[in-house]
Amino acid sequence: MDKAVGQGTVEGFRAPPISEKEKNAIIGGVLLSMLLAALDQTIVAPAMPTIAGALGHAEYLPWVVTGYLLTATALAPLYGKISDIYGRRPTIYAAILIFLSGSVVAAIAPNMLTLVIGRAIQGMGGGGLFALAQTVIGDLVPPRERARYAAWISGTWAVASIAGPLLGGTFAEHLHWSLIFWINIPLGLLAMAIINNPLKKLPVAGRHHSIDALGAVLLIAATALLLLALNWGGSTYPWVSREIGGLLAASAVFWAAFAFRLMRAAEPLISLEVLGNRIVLAGTLSMFALQAANVGLAVFLPVYLQSVLGLDASASGIAMLGLLLGTVAGATFSGRAIPRFVHYKRIAMVGALFSVACMVLFALLAASASLLVVELLTICIGLGAGTTFPVCTVSVQNAVDKAHLGVATGVLTFLRSLGSALGVAMLGAVALGYGLPLGGEALRVGAHVTTAEPFAMIYLVCAVMTLLAFVTLWMMPEKTLRGHAPEGAAQPE
Repeated sequence: MDKAVGQGTVEGFRAPPISEKEKNAIIGGVLLSMLLAALDQTIVAPAMPTIAGALGHAEYLPWVVTGYLLTATALAPLYGKISDIYGRRPTIYAAILIFLSGSVVAAIAPNMLTLVIGRAIQGMGGGGLFALAQTVIGDLVPPRERARYAAWISGTWAVASIAGPLLGGTFAEHLHWSLIFWINIPLGLLAMAIINNPLKKLPVAGRHHSIDALGAVLLIAATALLLLALNWGGSTYPWVSREIGGLLAASAVFWAAFAFRLMRAAEPLISLEVLGNRIVLAGTLSMFALQAANVGLAVFLPVYLQSVLGLDASASGIAMLGLLLGTVAGATFSGRAIPRFVHYKRIAMVGALFSVACMVLFALLAASASLLVVELLTICIGLGAGTTFPVCTVSVQNAVDKAHLGVATGVLTFLRSLGSALGVAMLGAVALGYGLPLGGEALRVGAHVTTAEPFAMIYLVCAVMTLLAFVTLWMMPEKTLRGHAPEGAAQPE
């Protein structure tokens, strides 16, 4: 690894060298900021009964989750564009400050409406933190070595998935629910202090550009309407209702208007060069399908563990560690192996097929599997799926030049978040079709389930979505990774 990273001239600006110590400080700081945003997707759910008791209007509780999801997903591509134009440091600072502002609003909320507004503001910052953390790592580390840091990102998500529910339940039960949001303030300020000086040395990739405001509005509207339909379908309203049909139709209109705007704008929000890149297209679609399968599986696995295997809530949480740790282990292996393989995408393809086989086996054994068998299968599913995330991320970032790195990463983050929402909604529809009790964002864990058939179908659907990810990976062109290639290896421009 070079001792100085980030050198180079970008449109006449020469960035001072970044030392190895500064580089690690930046990566630690941005991962801490990503941890904040990831925690707030998981920390609230256990405290919802307590929050409803304190603030009333329990019927609006789903909006505490949906408000965050809507703004975080819709704004991710916009942050990528802004950071490409104005630089990473001011953009990530703005995202952290917006996130912390929302945390304060949520913490002091006197009623449910204020809490939902605070969560929406949090999401406006959180969407940027997801995209910018990966973008900054992309600035600092060449693609050939970048995959090694994917395990850190996967580990961050794993910590959030485990620590979030534990902290949320502890704060709500033994202290006060507002600590769920107050805890963000010292952590956010710490992240800003860590990355303050080193981030000044990152060059700005583009200058004298503008933000397509109309395109941004169209994208946000299209995304928000689609997510509302996915969240309300099957719970608040039937999937075939006029309300859901109207939301989907309105979303389609805004998506069409956004596509038209991309073709006509002088400087579109998402570059047509990026969208037309076959590697970016295949990589982001693979991430979309993979996330739909993995998040859907993670949401329904605790219900299976409690309803079919009879575990209590705490034991099912511990049993989830197999899936999470397997994913981190798979990402770590993939990240270390990518620089050693010429045809690096084969790592992800083999991992995806292995995950599909394990999901199919899980579906076949759902009615009779012991806890040990479930743990082994979920570890293997996580191992296979984990290998795919570094390959998708590095492939997409390697396919574009530095001026479009933020936009490409923003699109990847956007489709990853959209895949999560679609996966939960799709599997929720399957569960409802087989009579599995659901309740909006939260599953009615503990309800009596007489058969494992709904879960078998859920695992089969997850297998199909993972297989679609394999197909898109297979179709994705392979481009030699920039960076520290072996002696004599070709280096693309």
